[in-house]
Amino acid sequence: MIALGCAGAMAHGMAAPALSADDPEIVVPDSTGFKFTDIKVIKTTPVKDQNKSGTCWAFSGTSVLEEDVMRKGGPELDLSEMYTVRNAYIDKAKKYMRTDGNINFAQGGGFPDVLYVAANYGVMPEEAYQGLNYGEKKHSHYEMADALTAYLDAIRKNSNKKLSTAWLPGFIGILDAYMGKVPETFTYNGKTYTPQQFAKEMGVAPEEFISVTSYNHHPFYTKFALEIPDNWLWAESYNVPMEEMKAIVDNAIENGYTIGWAADVSEGGFKWRNGYAVLPEPLNEGDMDGTELSRWVQLSDKDREKKQYDIKGPVKEKKVTQESRQETFDNRETTDDHGMVIVGTAKDQEGNRYYKVKNSWDTNQLYKGYFYVSEPYFLEKTLSIMVNKNALPGEVSKKMGL
Repeated sequence: MIALGCAGAMAHGMAAPALSADDPEIVVPDSTGFKFTDIKVIKTTPVKDQNKSGTCWAFSGTSVLEEDVMRKGGPELDLSEMYTVRNAYIDKAKKYMRTDGNINFAQGGGFPDVLYVAANYGVMPEEAYQGLNYGEKKHSHYEMADALTAYLDAIRKNSNKKLSTAWLPGFIGILDAYMGKVPETFTYNGKTYTPQQFAKEMGVAPEEFISVTSYNHHPFYTKFALEIPDNWLWAESYNVPMEEMKAIVDNAIENGYTIGWAADVSEGGFKWRNGYAVLPEPLNEGDMDGTELSRWVQLSDKDREKKQYDIKGPVKEKKVTQESRQETFDNRETTDDHGMVIVGTAKDQEGNRYYKVKNSWDTNQLYKGYFYVSEPYFLEKTLSIMVNKNALPGEVSKKMGL
């Protein structure tokens, strides 16, 4: 299992891989072996590019808020992800210092961070705050992230017996240098707003959203803080059985809602360039395991991986159960890698069902920034979803006490 630096439950912030239009791994549709037919696709805001920043959680969570405004008949907004990132960094730094460095301080975050910032600090349009104040045309946060972490650790280890009043303004000064200062007010379509006023007038409603997960190490129909490093907020998710989590997504799509999707994307069946993610049934070498004969006929790990993921089209996929889902979480086969947006449903040429997903790795890819995720992949590799609570099926909502 490859650990990728994005996380999510949250939706961590995995940076986009470098791609170009003539990358040899980008293939034309016929050569993938898949032929996808969209069943229902919800109107979305355009695909964006997080580039070299671990902020997928902000891009995907913000996208869901934008699309919810459109669903309610509001305008198509282009909200500032970096306004959210900046505010999250400040409050994350405060908690990092209060816990003496015993929470994760990194670029990653989660959907609850987006809801938290929107509820407490409002939102801004992209044109009012781009967060690019360091000579780059696209986001590139590695230097800034290193500087922020080093600064906090230096302050935390100081030899004074208490923190001075200067540490937080110093931290904010680094953010100002890289991202730019945040204006107290801004003008949008000829009207002046504060971030809170803008959120209210545009119909951005973070209070309508919840996080949902499905693990049996906590009772179903209760809430718990998902135990992943980037859940620095210790935000709670509603816990439901796996099939009900899927039912929530299906009902949401049917009723015009997009869904934030936090998932593991480090699997061999995740083929971003080719536009799909599947969960092939594991290779089974029968009862030879451990025998003398197996020494001579077993596949090497490299050959096994090559055969397992040499996908030429629809494949037989793993049968996922609540128990197998739990096992892969507990043994760290399923990791908190990346945040994306489920925008619709589709099927392949054999009738297998998929979710259509919007990513934030730009559009220079087979399906212009979208890809298709099989139902088995979704069932096993989902960490959590962010969904409008009004999109829940009635019976599920009742069981959750909403």
